[in-house]
Formats: sequence, structure tokens, C-alpha cells
Amino acid sequence: MPAESTPARGRPSIYDVAARAGVSHMTVSRVINAQTNIKESTRQKVLDVIAELGYQPSSTARALASGQSRRIGVVVDAADHYGPKSMLLAIERAAREVGFSVEAFSISGHQEATTSTALAELAQHEVDAVCMIAPRLSSLLAVTGGPVPVPTIVVGDFDAEPSVATVAVDQGAGAAMVVEHLASLGHESVLHLAGPLDWIDALAREGAWRRAMDGRGMRAELLVGDWSSDYGYEVGASHPLIEQVTAVFASNDQMALGLMHGLWTRGIRVPDDISVVGYDDTPESRHFLPPLTTIRQDFPAVGRAAMQAVLGSLEKRDVPHRQRVTPELIIRESTAPPRAADAE
Repeated sequence: MPAESTPARGRPSIYDVAARAGVSHMTVSRVINAQTNIKESTRQKVLDVIAELGYQPSSTARALASGQSRRIGVVVDAADHYGPKSMLLAIERAAREVGFSVEAFSISGHQEATTSTALAELAQHEVDAVCMIAPRLSSLLAVTGGPVPVPTIVVGDFDAEPSVATVAVDQGAGAAMVVEHLASLGHESVLHLAGPLDWIDALAREGAWRRAMDGRGMRAELLVGDWSSDYGYEVGASHPLIEQVTAVFASNDQMALGLMHGLWTRGIRVPDDISVVGYDDTPESRHFLPPLTTIRQDFPAVGRAAMQAVLGSLEKRDVPHRQRVTPELIIRESTAPPRAADAE
């Protein structure tokens, strides 16, 4: 006869999890329902046993017990871009960790009606809350322009009105890290390849870059791109501003990749003749030639923070108005001190 802590044939039950973890089935229920009055060590033990046994709580039973659907809606604008796509995956993982499922709605237009339609459709799916991944200013109009019938968390680095809770990577901090790194190497002139300035993150990076440059008395040059490697290539291959600076800060790794290719066709070496910094730390950036210095965004941390804000809203707790996750500077071989003016 199998031990009490080992599930018999068939799907394991909540009682199997409780026996294996050495806790009551009510404690398991509280962990599954993401209640906060649980010791972290106990919560982790229960989660480990759930994973070990492959236990899958009944969504129907949880909904009846809590009065919630245990579903959140995620509206994601520009899901074909690296940042929004990575953020969606991070929220999906964070939601699963606390027993929620995700209904995702991808939009690509710039009109308020598109976002409004997405929110209305998600409401019909009886979601408990909505996460709005809002990379563009146009994405925010439906959220900030009027009430949304369920708790809504906006993922984007902007300072909204107090009634809107936002969670994001601190884009300004990342841009300031880039300037500090280049200044510490001795650079005095930097060209910034900004992303489209109707994108919230691009605008935040550009603003922080300029403030940091002005604060150090460094010469700042700006070009506004479209996030694509083709745009970066055109700048690297032919733009005259390249000859007037010693470093380039691209607002994403894709533009940095194209830039480095264009510089190579022009006979300009990285980092010997010019330093290059990207933003995102995409999986490929470590394999650029040379490997790219860049800013790493902690998407999983933002996803967890967004879900904690969702849970706080559902439990009628106070939720921080603006949460920011600090990014990390990853230094690789694409940056170096500027070449001396008389060097050949």
C-alpha cells in the first residue's frame, strides 16, 4: 500500500500535496490562491511539492471558492517587438506561479478605439484584472482617458495620474548608466540613436541620456530611428555624424547590430575607432562582433511586480502608484577609451 504522502493512481489531489509538504490542505489552498498570510518558506515548500507531484488545481473550484475567475487579461501593443514580447512572456510566467491563467489580446494600431476594443473584449471573458503593456503613448489613451471596469495595471515607464498603477524597468536609470560608463572611459561626444519618440521607453531613454550628457558637459548628437537593424546600418555606413563623435548609444540592440555592420563596411572599427552601446541585452548581443556592451532589462522582475500589483488590487490593498525595476549595465568588448586625436 502506498505511503500516505504518495498519491495513488490518477491525478494528485490537494490532500496529496498537503501530506507530502507536511501542512494542512487549507494551507495548500491559501498558497494556491496567492494569499499573503503564509510564511515564505512554507509557500516555497508547497510550490515545490506541487511541481514535484504535477498537481493542477481545479480552476472551477478555485473560482467558486474565491469569487474570481483566476484569469487576467493582457493587452499588448506591438507584440512583434522584443520588449513587449518579452514582457508578455514574463507576465504569463508570473501569472502561472500564482495560479492565474492569461487571456492575451495583441494590438498593432495607433488608434484609441483599438485599445478600447481590446479592453471591452477582455471584459466579456470575465477577467479579474487587466495588464496593459503600453510601449506607445497611443496605447495609454483608453486606459488613462476613462474608467476601466476591472483593476488595471499599466506596464510602461511613465508618470501616470495617481489612480493608475504602473510597473516598468527604470529606463532613465539605464540611459544614465550608459552615459556614466562612456564618460568613465573618457568619451566626450556621444551620438544617440533613439527609438521612435512616440514610444514611452524611447522617450524616457532619450530624455535621461540628454540630461546626463548636459550634466557632464558632453556633446550630444541625436538621430531618431525606427528600432530596425536596417536603420542602424544606414547610419553606420553613411551618416556624417559618425565622424564627429567617439561613441554611439543605440536605444536597442537591433539598431546597434545594424550600426556595427554599417561601420564595418565603412572601415570604422569597433571599439578601436568608435564605441557602441545597445539596450535590451537580447540573447544574440553577446555574439555580436565584437560582443555588445548593453543594458539588461529584468523582464521577469517586472512581470512578478505586475502580478503582485494585480493581487493587491484584487485584495483591496494599497498598491504603489509607480514601481520601477533597476536595469543592469553589461560591459562587453564594444566599448573602450576613445582613440587619441593624433593616433593613426
